[in-house]
Amino acid sequence: MGKKIVVTGAGGYIGRHVVKALCDQGADVLAVDFRTDGIDPRADTLVYDIFNGSKTIYQDLGCPDACLHMAWKDGFVHNSDAHMEFLSRHYTFVRDMVAGGLKQIAVMGTMHEVGYWEGAIDENTPCNPISLYGVAKDALRRSLFLLLKDKGVCLQWLRELLPWRAYYICGDDKRAVSIFGKIVQAAEEGKTHFPFTSGKNLYDFIDVDELSCQIAASVMQTEVDGIINCCTGEPMSLADKVESFIKEHGFHIQLDYGAFPDRPYDSPGVWGDATKIKTIMVTRTIGG
Repeated sequence: MGKKIVVTGAGGYIGRHVVKALCDQGADVLAVDFRTDGIDPRADTLVYDIFNGSKTIYQDLGCPDACLHMAWKDGFVHNSDAHMEFLSRHYTFVRDMVAGGLKQIAVMGTMHEVGYWEGAIDENTPCNPISLYGVAKDALRRSLFLLLKDKGVCLQWLRELLPWRAYYICGDDKRAVSIFGKIVQAAEEGKTHFPFTSGKNLYDFIDVDELSCQIAASVMQTEVDGIINCCTGEPMSLADKVESFIKEHGFHIQLDYGAFPDRPYDSPGVWGDATKIKTIMVTRTIGG
């Protein structure tokens, strides 16, 4: 028997890839969401409302060894009221899972907790969120670390270093709500030009399969906890990455630089400190 892991939000774009990565790494996965079609058949699936208020939710979900909490409503709508409306429900879900006996909880975070920043982000970077999405994630992180202090529970806050959540993730591009997905769509429609910014901003691009392997590897162990950046730690300009993507796929598309102005609230360069995730990945590789 492998490690029993419940994954909430398993039916999402990233969630499906994470479930596959966990199965590849030998976990016994229960994938939980409102829709479970398209999820790796090696995982058990459950259509279930994790915010139903059940005081036996840990038992309801099979008494797992760990829970990876990825579920989040309106993650792409950064100032949706849903972020604040559901905040207490996320807290209650984790609290009740731990009260039932859960010993390891991993929650997906976001660089939106940090807000505007220039340079590398590590676990000590101060947070000043500028969207409701960021405010809610920041509040949840702070509250969970207070809740679980001295309770003997492994808490891992897995922070995606993506300025527009999945907008700069590569891979599975037809499913993605990303600039790469938009370019694929433009190519399929026969377009030869794509409106673009200056492309000078530096971001921490990552392939969805690499991101998923990092998330899975983090949850499969407990030695490294706290805030863990899921990232490459290698900044690259938006222009260089997109031009490379177009060339690799053989698309006959020209970027129209300057068609969109650079937004004043976008950092000229932001990326993750990958120290902790590199330690996890090396250890997992050596340990099998």
